[in-house]
Amino acid sequence: MSRRRLFGSLCGLVFFLNLARIVFAPLLDVFIAEFGIGEATAGLIVTLAWVGSASLRLPAGWLLTRVPRHYLVIVSGCLLAVSAAAAGSSTTVGQLMVGAFFMGTASGVYFVSANPLLSELFPARVGRVMGIHGAANQIAAVAAAPLVAVSLWVDWRLALWAIAVGAAVFTIYTTVVARRTELPEAGADDRSLIAGARSEWRIILSALALAGLAVFVWQGVFNFYDLYMQSRGLSPAAASSMLTIVFAAGVPAFFIAGELADELPSVPLLLGIVSSFAGCLLLLVVADGLFALAVVSALLGFVIHALFPATDAYILTALPDSARGSAYAVFSTAWMLSQSGGSSVLGAFVESGYSYDAVFTAGAAVLIVTVVVLAGLERTGRMPA
Repeated sequence: MSRRRLFGSLCGLVFFLNLARIVFAPLLDVFIAEFGIGEATAGLIVTLAWVGSASLRLPAGWLLTRVPRHYLVIVSGCLLAVSAAAAGSSTTVGQLMVGAFFMGTASGVYFVSANPLLSELFPARVGRVMGIHGAANQIAAVAAAPLVAVSLWVDWRLALWAIAVGAAVFTIYTTVVARRTELPEAGADDRSLIAGARSEWRIILSALALAGLAVFVWQGVFNFYDLYMQSRGLSPAAASSMLTIVFAAGVPAFFIAGELADELPSVPLLLGIVSSFAGCLLLLVVADGLFALAVVSALLGFVIHALFPATDAYILTALPDSARGSAYAVFSTAWMLSQSGGSSVLGAFVESGYSYDAVFTAGAAVLIVTVVVLAGLERTGRMPA
């Protein structure tokens, strides 16, 4: 029972940690208006949050070879509470960027430590656990736009202060529950970050090849989704609703993909998800009308969010106890870096004159080519199972 309570507390904490990364997307138009900045600078704010999420993953992986995993989970919660409060107090773009960076840093420390911990707490059903934990993570994405909408009645900074308070509450609760839980010792032999990465480099590169480019494209798409929908003629309220649909469709996707990851071969499952995501991008470009855009948004959200639990289950189940924390930290850092520039790259293309539709179509085409190449490698036995 105590392990389940700890699992529940982590699901609560991850809600606020993911909210800290997602909350900037529905605020982009607010930042552009309030600070007098362009799309590229606005995209950079989001990019800094995601770069921050990647920045301490390797150091956190090294610390996992020295301290228990739950210690870093608690540190991540404390860091989020402080940095969200600082961002909520910002009065300049520079201060906001610093706050966004450290809010992202907190999430990076959390995922590197919490995901291996969860896979070791419930080793028989890693996919299911990743799916449930990911669904809690995804609910934050659904809540981001409504939270911002409510906070705008008073001040957009209230959204960031809500994150700070929520993170503080769940960090305290997690600390109490962890002290009462008998924690696994599966990572006791994981004592070298470099050795772990070197011994498991094939599975790390394989997971990055399967999911890296897709999340890069997705990071740019979802952070500008609100503005894209407005460019398609939707009102700001309708555009915000479309982003909510995208994220809401991700909640069942995490549950279903988590179950499928426990039952199906990992590489074909991941290739199917990435190719479906590319197809949804092409459908989004040609969709016309409010209903069609809503349907495609739901499909897009379901498909891309299925990628995350499937990827985590793939690598966490493949890694041995002696290298799980260290090798996963290396993978997680590289995976986050591979997506962190998505917003700034898309913003730069749009600001230089390219249409959203053109950029989305190009991204889908590149993903399709990647899937074909990886499918050929998988058929010849060159992809780790």
